[in-house]
Amino acid sequence: MAKKKKKEKTPSSFSEALGMRNIFQNDIFNFVFGFILVLVAVYMVTAFVSFFSTGQADQSLVLDLKPGEWLNSKQEFQNSCGSMGALISHFLITRSFGLSAFIIPLFICLVGLRMMHAYNNINLLKWFLCLAILMIWCSVTFAKFLTPIMGDQVFNPGGGHGLYCCQFLENVIGAPGLTAVLILVAILFLTYISSETITVIRKILNPIGYINSKVRFVITNDQKKDDDQDESQVALVQEQQEPIDDSDDDEEEPEQEHQPDIVVNFSEEEQKSAVAKRTGQAKTDNIETSMEAANAEEKAHGNTVASNDADLNTPINPKEPWLKYKYPTLDLLKKYEDSDRPTIDKEEQEANMHRILKVLSDFGVQIRSIHATVGPTITLYEITPAEGVRISKIRNLEDDIALSLSALGIRIIAPIPGKGTIGIEVPNAKPQIVSMETVINSKRFKDTSMELPLALGKTITNDVFMVDLAKIPHLLVAGATGQGKSVGLNAIITSLLYKKHPNELKFVLVDPKKVEFSVYSPIIKHFMAQIPSDDDTDEAIITDVKKVIKTLNSLCVLMDHRYDLLKQAGARNIKEYNKKFVERKLRLTDGHDYMPYIVVIIDEFGDLIMTAGKEIELPIARIAQLARAVGIHMVIATQRPTTKIITGNIKANFPGRIAFKTSARIDSMTILDQTGANQLIGRGDMLYVNGGEPIRVQCAFVDTPEVENINHYIEAQPGPIEPLLLPEPSTDEGGAGDGGQVDVHNLDPLFEEAARHIVLTQQGSTSMIQRRFSIGYNRAGRLMDQLQEAGIVGEAMGSKPREVLIQDPQSLDSLFASLHR
Repeated sequence: MAKKKKKEKTPSSFSEALGMRNIFQNDIFNFVFGFILVLVAVYMVTAFVSFFSTGQADQSLVLDLKPGEWLNSKQEFQNSCGSMGALISHFLITRSFGLSAFIIPLFICLVGLRMMHAYNNINLLKWFLCLAILMIWCSVTFAKFLTPIMGDQVFNPGGGHGLYCCQFLENVIGAPGLTAVLILVAILFLTYISSETITVIRKILNPIGYINSKVRFVITNDQKKDDDQDESQVALVQEQQEPIDDSDDDEEEPEQEHQPDIVVNFSEEEQKSAVAKRTGQAKTDNIETSMEAANAEEKAHGNTVASNDADLNTPINPKEPWLKYKYPTLDLLKKYEDSDRPTIDKEEQEANMHRILKVLSDFGVQIRSIHATVGPTITLYEITPAEGVRISKIRNLEDDIALSLSALGIRIIAPIPGKGTIGIEVPNAKPQIVSMETVINSKRFKDTSMELPLALGKTITNDVFMVDLAKIPHLLVAGATGQGKSVGLNAIITSLLYKKHPNELKFVLVDPKKVEFSVYSPIIKHFMAQIPSDDDTDEAIITDVKKVIKTLNSLCVLMDHRYDLLKQAGARNIKEYNKKFVERKLRLTDGHDYMPYIVVIIDEFGDLIMTAGKEIELPIARIAQLARAVGIHMVIATQRPTTKIITGNIKANFPGRIAFKTSARIDSMTILDQTGANQLIGRGDMLYVNGGEPIRVQCAFVDTPEVENINHYIEAQPGPIEPLLLPEPSTDEGGAGDGGQVDVHNLDPLFEEAARHIVLTQQGSTSMIQRRFSIGYNRAGRLMDQLQEAGIVGEAMGSKPREVLIQDPQSLDSLFASLHR
């Protein structure tokens, strides 16, 4: 039999023929080339600096350069970097851009550092455009204003380019016009770099008015229908006030403690009296302190006051007051070598194709073509059977193909949805690690518009696989012990931490094993939600079964409360509600506030079911059925995927399923309603299903040190001072007091102000007190309890504001007098 000739591939392009096609994807080449660029930048800076002292001596040689003299064989050039340094300096400084030529080696250095992967987050295109504009602007500006100062130099401060542009523009628009153009370009450029430029310019134009606008009285007229007499309404309005700790110690945070947001309906004389009284109550609070807090701006989360018209026209920023919060950076994640390219070699691929063809041929199955798609851990071989071949015949050869390939396990997809082919998935001999860094750094993740993006890993085609938890909306994760379930949960949490602000997302973490989620303790204040507790040391990461039940019931109460708010707002879901809130279409006095997404992640759900049974299953099922529209989503995981754990009620309400390797076919059927998970190879190999065909994904790997780095980074960022407090499962708070049960010595310093505000507005709720006085939820709750005990407000009424029991300020003054007797 004649030996079959191998088909030779011809290069598809000239660059491929030269081996240049993937040269810039080589990490070693990039590092070496980048290092060379850094050295070139250092060389240029050295030449430029030397040019200041040697340029005059070298000028005649440069201007009258003869052939061969550039070799500097006689060492006539005085520049420290030789003749080449003198020529480069003369061209870039004297003839081109003057002093601003130093920007050129700066950009070359940035390119070098980026290629060396020393700084992966450098946007070279943006840097190039900004530095180019800056260099041209500086060249013209230096030529305009520095020429009289540096007239004795051998070069113009703006170079030949700057001098020409300066002279041309002065001839056309005159010297004042040139100055105006330069100022305008500078303002536009700085505004593009940072919007804070506008605020700075406003401060420069009117410094006194800007500071006074931070703390001022806004007077509005309240016209009554049956009375022509106007009543003055004074509002001390504050923005970007940092929430204050629950501690009652006024000395720790005096600026925050004594700058509440108050609305008072007193007459003019009563306003002055109230301000004087408030100033006397707070010993450390005075006008100078308020002015200093205003000048501190966002660094101290100071107050910014705007008129009513400005408030209505300016959208609310949901990230306030934590505008300085920075999202985790890519350098916190580990980068694995060759993690972005498949590792299977051509010989292995051809050998597998040959074995598959041989097995099929031995059993009388003829095929027309075979094509391989290489993935991180699996290679998909797509075969097109000949006419008349039954698909079931190929499917029945699964074990024979696995034996021929000596593989851990293969999976046959017959047919591949949307294609006229049959897929045979074969594990690679050398599995590739899919790092979290490659997934987070992908264009798809960076540019995603998903509400809750989960970057789970890479598919067989080596594409980043992402899903939106807000659309799933609940996820069931299961698999045998040690097959990647915990790493998958970490990948889910990491994805959300890289995309969401602390004001936009809160976690409820349930960890019966007490060790899986303890690594997230540093971000409790930033990203966690928990039920109120009398014990301040109580952890937000839930490990106790009784507390799990209480928390789930609390989430049900929160869900009902959010639905009430959606009904009041006329919104169908959390996205529409938050949009209306940001656009100032909802009244804060009605209890409206920005709704963060809440993601509940339960590890080892099976242990909870075995311990608490229906007490756990029923609230989870209720949340899963109803909570999607109000932004509460659940992810439950178990290593025991049995029908006793994953009941029909749970499966019906968790359409999203992730199955890691299971030990038996029945477990795969329980999770996915089909086999396949038992044929996975482990170590993060998983199947994802959401109503369609399962998708095979290699889960992104994020190690514990990487998670710790991310958490410590977030911990160092400005953010909330306490976890988000969930409502109590029971609303029974006892009857209203009569004033005799109040301990006058332990009253909150804001007690009287809060009481006057509630009586005057006839609205009382904990969230309103928290927002108006810029204090934490715990302190606002204790303050409301004191008001209830004093008989000023009634009992809690679910999501509605409390009833105000005192109707006029005179009765309130009488109550204050009785309290202080």
